[in-house]
Amino acid sequence: MLLVSPITVRQWAQRGWLNAEVTAGGHRRFLKSEVERFARERGLALHAPPSDEKRVLIVDDDQHFRGYLVELLSGPPANMVVESATDGFEAGHKVTEFKPDFILLDLMMPGMNGFDVCRRLKENPNTRPIQIIAITGFGNKKNIERILAAGAQVCLTKPLDEPALWNALGIETGSRRGTRKQK
Repeated sequence: MLLVSPITVRQWAQRGWLNAEVTAGGHRRFLKSEVERFARERGLALHAPPSDEKRVLIVDDDQHFRGYLVELLSGPPANMVVESATDGFEAGHKVTEFKPDFILLDLMMPGMNGFDVCRRLKENPNTRPIQIIAITGFGNKKNIERILAAGAQVCLTKPLDEPALWNALGIETGSRRGTRKQK
């Protein structure tokens, strides 16, 4: 988290700067709250270790459908970290703070529609890697071609086909329920 060598951390602990719990075998264990305190007092930046948790931002103006997706993706088999936004403008703010791996994006929203949101995200090098899964109640050929051309990986239609969503998110279901596909 501090991006320094283990020897440096041990030296800080020996000097009493960083408190540690010592195991019966003499190994130091550092509580996250103690590391955070140490970094804050010294103006050091913390770097989170990589997580296998996937983060998804749901962008849909339909409160009931948005709530359904939040509940669906928060529990098994997905168990994702979920945030939601009601429109494209709110999504823009949440993308920078939440840093999602996936965005489930409605196409027809007031203000900024899903086509514009997708295009803007894919034009920005910082947000380009986010995988966008479009979901629409207007799944005609023209809309599907348009959102795919804007950069979405796939376009699903409402009512939602859950197995198609699991597939788009890389989540396996069935006998190995809750495990993720390896890429």
